[in-house]
Amino acid sequence: MPLLRLDNVSLAFGHRPLLDKVKLEIRRGEQLCLVGRNGEGKSSLLRVIAGEVKPDAGSVWVRQGVRIASLAQEIPLETTGDVFDVVAGGLADIGRLLSQYHHAAAELTHTHTEAAMQRLSDLQHQLESRNGWELEQRVETVIAKLGLDGEVSMQSLSGGWRRRAMLAKALVSEPDLLLLDEPTNHLDIDAIAWLEEFLATYPGAVLFVSHDRAFLKRLSTRIIELDRGRLTSWSSPSERPPGVSCYEDYLRQKAESLEVEATHNALFDKKLSQEEVWIRQGVKARRTRNEGRVRALEELREQRRKRRERPGMADLQLEQGEKSGKLVFEAVGVDFSYPAPAASQGAPDSLSTHHSSLVTRHLLPPVIRNLTTTIERGDRIGIIGPNGAGKSTLIKLLLGELEPTKGTLRRGTKLQVAYFDQQRDQLDPDKMLMESVVPGQSVTINGRTRHVAGYLQDFLFAPERLRSPVSTLSGGERNRLLLARLFAQPANLLVMDEPTNDLDVETLELLEELMLDYQGTILLVSHDRAFLDHVVTGTLVFEGNGQVREYVGGYTDWLHYSQQQREVRKGPAPPKAETPKPATTPPADKPAAKSKQLKVKEQRELAELPVKIESLEAEQARLQASLSDPAYYQQPGSDFKATLARLETITKELTACYARWETLEAQVVIQKALRS
Repeated sequence: MPLLRLDNVSLAFGHRPLLDKVKLEIRRGEQLCLVGRNGEGKSSLLRVIAGEVKPDAGSVWVRQGVRIASLAQEIPLETTGDVFDVVAGGLADIGRLLSQYHHAAAELTHTHTEAAMQRLSDLQHQLESRNGWELEQRVETVIAKLGLDGEVSMQSLSGGWRRRAMLAKALVSEPDLLLLDEPTNHLDIDAIAWLEEFLATYPGAVLFVSHDRAFLKRLSTRIIELDRGRLTSWSSPSERPPGVSCYEDYLRQKAESLEVEATHNALFDKKLSQEEVWIRQGVKARRTRNEGRVRALEELREQRRKRRERPGMADLQLEQGEKSGKLVFEAVGVDFSYPAPAASQGAPDSLSTHHSSLVTRHLLPPVIRNLTTTIERGDRIGIIGPNGAGKSTLIKLLLGELEPTKGTLRRGTKLQVAYFDQQRDQLDPDKMLMESVVPGQSVTINGRTRHVAGYLQDFLFAPERLRSPVSTLSGGERNRLLLARLFAQPANLLVMDEPTNDLDVETLELLEELMLDYQGTILLVSHDRAFLDHVVTGTLVFEGNGQVREYVGGYTDWLHYSQQQREVRKGPAPPKAETPKPATTPPADKPAAKSKQLKVKEQRELAELPVKIESLEAEQARLQASLSDPAYYQQPGSDFKATLARLETITKELTACYARWETLEAQVVIQKALRS
């Protein structure tokens, strides 16, 4: 028996229907992922299911006694109280009792009055009678797992931390049906991994909207898609190949469906065109025409009018700035600390700022310690770390908004910076879309000047919406608008702070392609593991206590390396105690233990060598094939000699590349052997 059923539900806002007679059943144990383009109405569908919005037509049936909890895409800024109160609020009446007990216990530590003790005793009795202590433990567990501080006021938290608190509120009640709208937004990778583990074993049903491909591949048991008002359930066949996720199977089936739809529409349009030609024949034909055929033509016209075309793909283009210098950033032994609060600094002993002891006394512990790295033109660097670790501080430090408290930091020449702000503070909610991109009416992209209206249509904004205020946009549409604003300015250094939040998968994949083709330098802060793997060439990872280490490759490469490091640190099991043996002369090859670890540039070189070797081998094979063709020798002798010379050069380069690769790989093997 299903937990919930939608039957012919319709809902419209403005000029087009979001839900057009949709049907859906959700059963216990299912983990459904709702996918669809930005603005299609996914959040509205969740609100209909949660009972927050009443549909225009149709019915929503919920089995008696079923508990539903939800996490909205946008977090209300007016939420008050401390984190414990908000999370406990997910438990309704018992949650209010827990909050009252929590505050009464805190008050008793300051005022030991008889009234305070009596109030605490009454609350304790009520909680004991309603199994409140077990629920309190559940609240504390969820708060701890999401890295929250229960005593902190919600008003003092950033948007990301408020979202964590609201997620904890949805999880704590352990509802029969959990509705999650972009649950991974603003969560760091550790929190996303915990949420995955939690939901993977969740006994109830989960319906979630997510564009985090790694997240939905891991969790979804069924994909439902909202497309042009229609809701389609894509149930993966039980015989699908091993290792193929539900999402990957959906992509295959969806591609086949779109191909069938395109063929059907083409045949329909051809028939309609033929009938239109027939109806416009000469006077004699019109006198003798078949009235039934005329009515059929009217029906064809009506069907064509009602057809909702699939929105086109976004056409993302980026204004390339002038080429920067080869060096973009170089940090050597950089530390950074924020000043201590004024109240904790005390009176200075002297006005002099030359004494390091005085400066140290007035600084908080370093956010960044001993950072040494080099970023060159064309590098695509991902920045990974928990929320609050210092990722934004690192960006400000590199861009010159902050100066290091220790070490040296060089910045390259001719840098043109374009900054993507995850909070979307650059967008004025009261301005129209057209006013939010550029000051004037035209925009120039790579030498081509266009009207801003046409430019915004490339980002999938319909002409009738261009004069709407920014406040009417969904989260994903605001991100697209911010990308349009960002890409309209020339830049050779892109700083992207969580650009993937709320973007649909199609736009996300286009953004990936744009990043890969971009000739400048990219600094990318993201918790989207698939996006990091596809885009970046190296990562800077916050590993605690201010330590930032550099790794070659993306998220998966760093994860693999860190797992190896953990295994090495564990070491083999300690040997049993034995009788000490006499000291012996160390073996002759002992000095090999001093073999140095690969430097960052050598790690990068090792990662790039296979690609270079593959390219050289492909060119070598192409030239050898040309020389094997008898017709080639009919060309001028100079071309023949040039080809032979190039072939000889490639052979030498390949020999050198193989030798270098073997040398570096041998060092890696030696290091692994020494660690083991």
